[in-house]
Amino acid sequence: MNRRQALVFITAQTSFFWLAVNGFAANANKSNRRIMTNKKIKVYSAEQGDYILTDKMMRSESEWKKLLTSEQYHVLREEGTERAFTGRLLKNKEHGVYRCAACGNDLYLSGSKFDSGTGWPSFYEPIAKENILIRKDRSFFVTRNELICSRCESHLGHVFDDGPPPTGKRHCINSISLKFHKLNQ
Repeated sequence: MNRRQALVFITAQTSFFWLAVNGFAANANKSNRRIMTNKKIKVYSAEQGDYILTDKMMRSESEWKKLLTSEQYHVLREEGTERAFTGRLLKNKEHGVYRCAACGNDLYLSGSKFDSGTGWPSFYEPIAKENILIRKDRSFFVTRNELICSRCESHLGHVFDDGPPPTGKRHCINSISLKFHKLNQ
């Protein structure tokens, strides 16, 4: 093995080790972030047409595993991503509200949905700022703004600054994170 091959080998091994260690640390941090207190939160309800008080949904990860499908658990609780252009709600054009698939919290109205061409349902604003939380996501060597449900702290997707007016935001949401509920017009 010459010097160049040895340097490439050492660099590759160091990179692999760094990724492995940081991947495990990131997963440990994700579970630690989800320690919630038993309290009431204010969220907007599409059916009530007003804000309501509801309980913060607290469940252990083993309880979530029983309640969700393996695909839902991977995305909602382990912050995974479904494959682009595969989600059942991507092309949905019906009038209604998109709710958190884990807890039923109202997240987006159909009127804020648009076709971003990215392969995931996209919205330019949430139903109310209280229904969604934003936190920093530093995975995959970039910093992004992760969107999570304010009621159960499940992962929904990410928000980007390349959306349409009036907000200029694109809430890129995993279809599997959502349940659609029709509303009367």
